[in-house]
Amino acid sequence: MESKLIVVKKDRRIFTVLTENGKVCALSCYGEEEQPLLGNIYIGRVQKVVKNIGAAFIEIEKGFPCYYPLNDCETPVYTKKINSPSMTAGDEVLVQVNREAHKTKPPSLTTNLNFTGKYLVLTTGALRIGVSAKLDGETRTRLKTLISEIAGGKYGFIVRTNAKDARENEVLKEADYLISLCEDTIEKAKYRSAFTQIYQTASPWLSQLRDTYGSGLSIVTDDEKLYGQMHEYLQTMQPEDLPRLSMYKDKLLPLSKLYCFEKAFKDALNEHVWLKSGAYLVIQPTEALTVIDVNTGKYESKKKKQDTFLRINLEAAQEIARQLRLRNLSGIIIVDFINMDAAEDKETLMQTLKEFLHHDPVKTVLVDMTALNLVEITRKKVRKSLAEQVGIKKQNQ
Repeated sequence: MESKLIVVKKDRRIFTVLTENGKVCALSCYGEEEQPLLGNIYIGRVQKVVKNIGAAFIEIEKGFPCYYPLNDCETPVYTKKINSPSMTAGDEVLVQVNREAHKTKPPSLTTNLNFTGKYLVLTTGALRIGVSAKLDGETRTRLKTLISEIAGGKYGFIVRTNAKDARENEVLKEADYLISLCEDTIEKAKYRSAFTQIYQTASPWLSQLRDTYGSGLSIVTDDEKLYGQMHEYLQTMQPEDLPRLSMYKDKLLPLSKLYCFEKAFKDALNEHVWLKSGAYLVIQPTEALTVIDVNTGKYESKKKKQDTFLRINLEAAQEIARQLRLRNLSGIIIVDFINMDAAEDKETLMQTLKEFLHHDPVKTVLVDMTALNLVEITRKKVRKSLAEQVGIKKQNQ
């Protein structure tokens, strides 16, 4: 599959567009100087423990408490411990932000530290070897055996989809680097005080160079500063990907115009999404979940009504999978497809939707169809939705 990551800068914001086979599938927008919390590691101080909700609130800076589930407390690294067998107020502990603030919810923390590379994720909590479900059985077995030899029961590893086409020496080299990074981070924390940031992840737009998978991927920008930053990052972290990077130099037709950035972002923030058939989706994020409604709209067909409904629903299923990724929607998603009577039509729809969702690099689960014919989907929260990203930027201007 041919994919392209386009990176441009405008009005002190960095925009990225990922296309696959010429079609836009993911968008992002970040402030030029924006530094994310997600993935950062701090020495936190326990503010209070609330046992009736099974959680603690840990400050990563003075007056900035974050949520920490106590059942996560398997292998905490304390830099200062009050004389108590369990976590208590006043303890200082190494924590990592594993979920950004979302609406009214504060950021969430973990003491199971993760260090992410292009091919692997090292974990200090779960000491198992996991492999991406998107890899075939033979590849999964080969890579799991390879990593098990160096994990030694001291670290856990997750083999990412990106490792599919990597040479074994590249994977092993990254494993050594992640182990060294983890050990250095924990050692450094021993000599630092509360609220110190021990480890900082790369800017979110740079992280896309690591997280975007595709054997046919090319990376292009028309900004010299961004090109220099990406070149430095790739040269240090992913030298094998340097040939993928190129500089676009046509001053008469900038990349933002060539790829219609403004229209792409406007369409991705629109509540209504028209389908080729004339049917349309209505996408409405709420505080608790996202609701998607499928409507027949201008669709016209001389076929039987139930055949028409199935055809629209199948077209909608493909577009819904694309929109979840495009808008970076997460949490609970409820889809109200057009009602169908035949059980085999419902089964066809669910199987088709499952296949489309499988291509999403973010963990997405098709749960079930309820008695009211509502389809339930969950999608892991990784970063802010596109609407949140753009909304935050507008407030800052």
